[in-house]
Amino acid sequence: MACLGSAERAALDELLPVVYPELRRLAKRHLFRQAPWHPLQTTDLVSEAYLKLAHLQGMVWEDRLHFFSVASCAMRSLLVDDARKRSYAKRGGNTAEVSLDDGPVPSKERAPEALAIDLALRRLSALDPRQSQIVELRFFGGLSIEETAIALEVSPATVNREWAKAKAWLYDELR
Repeated sequence: MACLGSAERAALDELLPVVYPELRRLAKRHLFRQAPWHPLQTTDLVSEAYLKLAHLQGMVWEDRLHFFSVASCAMRSLLVDDARKRSYAKRGGNTAEVSLDDGPVPSKERAPEALAIDLALRRLSALDPRQSQIVELRFFGGLSIEETAIALEVSPATVNREWAKAKAWLYDELR
């Protein structure tokens, strides 16, 4: 992944103070769904997301909604990566592989919530990409029905209908 050029980097650096309060709001929204003992703080999540955004090559921001949608996806990605790391460490890290024939069958622990949601969203995206985008924008991005409709260039009625379907599907999938 290549870094932005100096002009793009300067533009992003100028943009940061303007969008920082909204990025903090997004980060708080994401972290609210995490366990209270979660190691990442709001400022950490905003900083890490900023670094991800700064390393995007050739990104053209269509508008405010597009920027915050990508920022929200970056934050969700960071939280999923963090959950994977913690899950990996919790289960022994890089311990030696053992055949199932050589020992007891491992317990079937429930996957951490962030990983379960990520997996469910990936399956939803394969089934219906627009419903997945609506979930991303509404649930993670905090956009209203109207803002989501504008971002996806569909009617608010379509967003409402697809949002209801996506929520029902995810409820069944995560249950």
